[in-house]
Amino acid sequence: MPSSSHSRTGAFAEVAVPAPIRHLLTYAVPDTINGKIQPGSAVLVPLGKRRVTGYVVGLADSTKLDPSSIRKIHAVVDDAPFFTGELLNFILAVSDYYAHPLGETFRTAVPAGLEAGEVEGSRARSRLKPRCDFVARPVIPLKGDPFELMKRATRRAEVFERIRVAGSISLSELRKTHKNVRSFIKPLEKDGWITIEKVDSIQDPFFEKSIEADEPPVLNSYQSSCVDAVCRALDTRNYSPFLLHGVTGSGKTEVYLRVIERAREKGLGALVLVPEIGLTPQLVARFRARFGDELAVLHSGLKKRQRVEQWRAVRSGRVNLVIGARSAVFAPLKKPGVIIVDEEHDASFKQSTLVRYNARDMALLRAKICSAVAVLGSATPSMESWNNVEAGKLSLLEIPERATPHPLPEVGIIDLRRHRSGPEGQNIITGPLYHAIGRTLEAGEQVILFLNRRGFSPLAVCTGCGETMQCRSCSVSLTYHRRANVLRCHYCGGDRVFPEKCPVCHEGDLDIIGSGTEQAQVVLEKLFPDHTIARLDSDVASGTSSERILEKLRRREIDILVGTQMVTKGHDFPGVTLVGVLLADIGFGLPDFRASERAFQILTQVAGRAGRGDKKGSVLIQTYHPHHPAVECAVEHDPVKFRDLELEARKELEYPPFSRLLLLGLKGKNQNSVKTQAHKLAAAVRRVCPPDRAGVIGPAPAPIGYLRGLYRWRIMVRAGGYGILRHCLKPVLEFTPRGGVRIAVDIDPVDLM
Repeated sequence: MPSSSHSRTGAFAEVAVPAPIRHLLTYAVPDTINGKIQPGSAVLVPLGKRRVTGYVVGLADSTKLDPSSIRKIHAVVDDAPFFTGELLNFILAVSDYYAHPLGETFRTAVPAGLEAGEVEGSRARSRLKPRCDFVARPVIPLKGDPFELMKRATRRAEVFERIRVAGSISLSELRKTHKNVRSFIKPLEKDGWITIEKVDSIQDPFFEKSIEADEPPVLNSYQSSCVDAVCRALDTRNYSPFLLHGVTGSGKTEVYLRVIERAREKGLGALVLVPEIGLTPQLVARFRARFGDELAVLHSGLKKRQRVEQWRAVRSGRVNLVIGARSAVFAPLKKPGVIIVDEEHDASFKQSTLVRYNARDMALLRAKICSAVAVLGSATPSMESWNNVEAGKLSLLEIPERATPHPLPEVGIIDLRRHRSGPEGQNIITGPLYHAIGRTLEAGEQVILFLNRRGFSPLAVCTGCGETMQCRSCSVSLTYHRRANVLRCHYCGGDRVFPEKCPVCHEGDLDIIGSGTEQAQVVLEKLFPDHTIARLDSDVASGTSSERILEKLRRREIDILVGTQMVTKGHDFPGVTLVGVLLADIGFGLPDFRASERAFQILTQVAGRAGRGDKKGSVLIQTYHPHHPAVECAVEHDPVKFRDLELEARKELEYPPFSRLLLLGLKGKNQNSVKTQAHKLAAAVRRVCPPDRAGVIGPAPAPIGYLRGLYRWRIMVRAGGYGILRHCLKPVLEFTPRGGVRIAVDIDPVDLM
């Protein structure tokens, strides 16, 4: 692959285009833009009959191709390249590691809206033109006496004081508190009190509320030790990766804040990755309280223009602190000094479409490329990270106790084999959990209940013929949602009105079996009618609406919150003293070697929501498998014991982290075509895989063999190392599927369903 260090001029450009093409395309550089483009520049180029936005990877003065057959670049997008230096090298490395077309990798790294739009001569504008704002900054040292200004121009002095305290503030922000702000700004600028700079505007829903500056707390000895270790590494400006293992509520975020503070003092940038949008508002508020508004938030929950504005602010160097979900690993941050991955174990860091990258792993790669410090934080580290500590690839930092004076909550088990039903005959809330909830509410405290299944009921079965209602587009059962009175597929999102009679036999009634969060809320409202019950799952909340529900819980306007994984991670609710797990067994039996690990992580994370305030917390886990290792280790708060048991089992079965996996997914509309192509591809892979160093499993139908109208087969390759895995991948990259079949390459897969 061409290096990013080519000359900045040349008659020809090697361009990566946004298409499933595994090679670069050569274009001629017109004289009008020669010298204006360089590696990392976005350019408008012809591709077939279309014009697309491509990215320059290299420039050359000559080519082996026939010059008459080479098409010209139409225009360059923006004056500055989109990607430079370490970020360009990082994108090249991501594309190579995951064996994904480079042009599509570039497209993944750029927010929608930056593609070429209008063309003016040799320059193309992005589809979303930047909106401008003005930023005011105080002149230091001051050119006069603020007290004298206060005497003769009170309101002007108030505006200046707001600017002085903020250090840097936009005029749009000033307008929220001062009308006719320009009439005060102009004299201040004229008299030399402030400077005004024109910048691209930044709009973000997380910046709508003002945040008071916080007072950094006193660190305990464990936190101080962790901060000192990371800051020493930061001072060396060498790649230094750490695993920060801290129990839930141990103050890992405060460690992040102190390390970022040191990086900013040294003029270095900082990147913080979180697994889900739901964690972002609370984290952004804490960072704003410490560092002000000079930070950017990048994630898919933003509107297109908001995300583009944030991205532009980072690329310009105006902002050097970025918080975001997995795609933020591609943020155009200048001089990254520290890269942090919070909840590093979370499967949400793995991208499931296009380039299937893991943001945790790529955060380590980017830190290595730019000689930065990397910190992976978690109360329940992944087996891969634990193994990397053992291998010396990560340095272990530990915080074994909570930052508050209260210890970890006591965890108890309710055996569902003995407690089959609860009050009023329902089987969701057992008697022991019901009484515990009642005592908690009587004490004026709050409750979180976790059930990893949304909807009212996961099964609808005919009482006559026994048929289970299935999705027409997927080989999965439909979930009943009572409020909407529909049967819904949780994979493709398709709805069907709940029928009065079975649509198969047309005689039997449909019986709903099992329970989800919607049914749990209905039961709780009957059991505790005088209290406020709320639900948090993807059916009722997304983006900022989820934050509104969580904010109500913080203000104690909600007594009981029942929800899915959205309630388990990273949230801090001082009023919550009881956490109940309604059914811990969901996921135990999945055909995935990581099922036990995920169960332990979820149980530990949700248990960590209890007792984070002034009062001690407790946790009750309802389960049919009280002796399952994930349950027992969660009860004992013993991640090390679970780690040892899990790694021993993985090693015996030669599963990651003791091997590397390659998952090849084939899908298409014709079942026979998919099956035929899967067998041909598997045979081609077997011919090159050395049997003593790699094994091919399959082909076989995927666990969900029919999804969104497409039949799915898969092949798995298990190898001793990455090198042999890439060797086995060679025939895949050369394979041309027939019959409308598509192939997806997933290196280091996380989801095996």
